[in-house]
Amino acid sequence: MSKGTVSINAENIMPVIKQWLYSDKDIFVREMISNACDAIKKLRWLASTGQATLDDAPDRIDVVVDKEAGTLTFIDNGIGMTEDEVVKYIAQVAFSGATDFITKYTKEDDKGEGASIIGHFGLGFYSAFMVSDKVVIDSKSYTDAPAVRWTSEDGMEYEIEPSDRTERGTAITLYIDEADKDFLNKWTVRSTLQKYCAFMPVPIFLSEVEKPEEPKEGEEPKKPAKPEQINDTEPLWMKRPADCTDEEYKAFYHKVFNDFEDPLFWIHLNAEYPFNLKGILFFPKIKNEFTASEGVIKLYNNQVFVADNIKEVIPEFLMLLKGVIDCPDLPLNVSRSFLQNDGYVKKMAAYITRKVADRLVSEFNTKREDYQKYWDDIHMFVKYGCIRDQKFYDRVKPALIYKTTAGEYVTLEEYISRNCPDDENKTVYYASDDKRQAQMIKLYTDQDKDVVLLNTLIDDDFVSHLEFTDHDSKVSFKRVDADTESLTENGETDETTRLKLEGLFRKAMGDDTVDVQLKPFKDESMISMITVDEQSRRFTEMSSRWGRGGMSLPEKRTLVLNEKHPLVKWLGAAEESDDTEAICAQVADLAEMARQPLVADRMVEFLRRSNALLTQLVKN
Repeated sequence: MSKGTVSINAENIMPVIKQWLYSDKDIFVREMISNACDAIKKLRWLASTGQATLDDAPDRIDVVVDKEAGTLTFIDNGIGMTEDEVVKYIAQVAFSGATDFITKYTKEDDKGEGASIIGHFGLGFYSAFMVSDKVVIDSKSYTDAPAVRWTSEDGMEYEIEPSDRTERGTAITLYIDEADKDFLNKWTVRSTLQKYCAFMPVPIFLSEVEKPEEPKEGEEPKKPAKPEQINDTEPLWMKRPADCTDEEYKAFYHKVFNDFEDPLFWIHLNAEYPFNLKGILFFPKIKNEFTASEGVIKLYNNQVFVADNIKEVIPEFLMLLKGVIDCPDLPLNVSRSFLQNDGYVKKMAAYITRKVADRLVSEFNTKREDYQKYWDDIHMFVKYGCIRDQKFYDRVKPALIYKTTAGEYVTLEEYISRNCPDDENKTVYYASDDKRQAQMIKLYTDQDKDVVLLNTLIDDDFVSHLEFTDHDSKVSFKRVDADTESLTENGETDETTRLKLEGLFRKAMGDDTVDVQLKPFKDESMISMITVDEQSRRFTEMSSRWGRGGMSLPEKRTLVLNEKHPLVKWLGAAEESDDTEAICAQVADLAEMARQPLVADRMVEFLRRSNALLTQLVKN
């Protein structure tokens, strides 16, 4: 037996491992399995080059829970280690164990099996001490070297002695400490394995040492439960898209994301240059009220789960999707500031963005009918992406469509050509509530003008972005209550009458700031309409939405009266009285109700006045 002390200032390294390098304790399971997987890959590589001989035993990793002994053991039938290798790779905290192997056995330009060694988990073994009082390694090399046992209780001092292990490979036994006994629960270990290792390329089996029970008289002894395979070694994203069926994509989606609904469609990513990246992004149905973390995109490295939703790798707006991305080129266990400045990471994010945009355009161009069917489910994501990423907007712009109040879907170019082909300033009229604004919508549709429906929280920001980005196109968006430019005819206004009516309505409305205009409406049945300046309304709503009500300016409101309507003509000629004041108040309230509900005392007063006017009408 020999003793020693782990080199490279282990007393300083262990606190780093425990408190910084691994933020979640259960990560040690991933590290143990990753090392085991590496050991098997190394042996497979040596066999492929004629430097090792394989027996008939299939590759496998076993995880064994022994609650009574207080141990959790990870066993592989991989390359194993000699005593010298244990000292080199374990006792010296060899950060470059996998790198050293690749350098020794492969050429620099080789992209074969050796190059897929995980390699990023150099300190992985020492994560075992986060949950253990003692760790024992029993390993037998693929060579004829005798088996060796390495034992340590703190990760710093160790003992090495001969081992009784007879099979090639390595067994790492963790004696779980008192504070982490939960890792002696088979179901805890199972859920952790499924979290990190559900798609590892080597079969992983979980079993539990069961205390033998004496069979009752006449009964046969109970057979121990068979080890359960935890993982799928050939996940869908590792296959060629041509080899995958729609049913397989949907089944994978249901299994991984626990979503009972089918995805709308998906994108299978497969890049080999300038980086290696595979994955599948699914488009789920997205609710109108969404948060940026609604989706889940799982990041893998060589089929090893790393984390969910790493925004440095996945563009923020894509977080609304669900999917998996596997990229062996990503550096792991490093600070996010490193990821933010890593050239590969930026290229990957740009590639993913481009592929998503191109797929949307392709769907629109080749399957427009289907695309329109699920536009209501994806438009929130697409609009959010346009606002957040200019390059995404530039690529996806041809596939942006708008739903009209008649239920049709049109592009911006189609809307302009149908509604204002000869106008220099191109205006898109929209409604934010097709039921509440039905009267004003009808004023436009009666003139064969389309009204698009923009009724989600993101739409104000979206149209503002379009106007700012494409200001040279002179396209503007106006809500149906923003002005009456398209609803009225040209004509001279009697300023004296207008001033008289302005005074009457200001008094009746109790508002000395409201503007009153007289215009000839094309629809003679229209009495009046309240308009709110588009930009002032957007600013007020944005301030309210972001909790900045104190900064908001009053909305610029205008009461537009139809000078062709008999009632307006009568008010313009009548003497001021209680009756004219009541009628003015009633006209103003009706105009307001066409925009939004009356509230509180104003609704009570409206109902009282309506009853009084009807009663007076009967008496007369």
